[in-house]
Amino acid sequence: MTDATITGDRALPGRLPRLRLSAAEPWLYLAPAIAVVAIWTYVPLLQAFELSFYQWNMLPRSTPRFVGLDNYRNLLSLPDMRQAVVNTVLYTIGLLPLSVGIPLAVALLTGGLSGPLRNLYRALIFVPMIVAPIVAAILWRWLLNEDHGLVNAWLSGIGLGKVGFLSDPDVALWTLVWITGWKLIGFSTLLFTAADSAISPSYVEAARMDGASPWQIVRDIRLPLLSPTILLITMMTILFGAQWSFVYINALTGGGPLRSTTNVYHVMWEYGFKTMAAGWSTAAGMLVFAVFGLIAIGCLAAMRRFAVYDE
Repeated sequence: MTDATITGDRALPGRLPRLRLSAAEPWLYLAPAIAVVAIWTYVPLLQAFELSFYQWNMLPRSTPRFVGLDNYRNLLSLPDMRQAVVNTVLYTIGLLPLSVGIPLAVALLTGGLSGPLRNLYRALIFVPMIVAPIVAAILWRWLLNEDHGLVNAWLSGIGLGKVGFLSDPDVALWTLVWITGWKLIGFSTLLFTAADSAISPSYVEAARMDGASPWQIVRDIRLPLLSPTILLITMMTILFGAQWSFVYINALTGGGPLRSTTNVYHVMWEYGFKTMAAGWSTAAGMLVFAVFGLIAIGCLAAMRRFAVYDE
């Protein structure tokens, strides 16, 4: 009898036999992750949904009072909430050129660079991404100060006069859009550059042999193959752009002047931690969750419909 026969008939000494769990085995591997997601995401979500039907000031000795749909009705009738929704849309629209348009152009224009120049431009573009948001807010507060900020000093020096970047209602929102986009440009450029470098050079070489111009190569080869990344970053900007602006709103303007820079996330924070209206805050959160959930479904459908893959 050979050694192979012996090891085939019984397990080797000191080695436990492998359990045959068939279809249940993958779920056992996933169970820890599922448990963490359920405990830290879905259980709090259900608790917040329940709390949205109550009025409660979050004091330990106070008892939540059931008010039904009153929190939702009151929120939808508030001018502050309507202004916040409009501003959220403006934040999203304003961020798209900064998070998608400019990084895509930079990635396409610098795709041919090599050596030190390539590393230099990547470092310069990505540096804002690694700066902590609160540090970036303090930096921009100093630069844009109306009295002694460097930007206004430069504008005054060339005869354009001072601009209330953070105090003028017509300018403040777009200032925060720029600051948020300034932080995102490096991240998006890195993704676009990585996706562009993954395109097979054979496609480009074949197009050049057929006499295609650089613009035709970009239009017919590079842009279609970059469409999954373009759609992904567009979806991320739509879903999270206004949320990314929260730190700068809170640190630079506090939602002002005249509520011109607030958005739905800042309103939720104000209701929850300024006025201690937990019911209103969670109701606003449920509305935001529902709306952005539907938008996410639409974005995923668009990605499946329009994305072009190298297959």
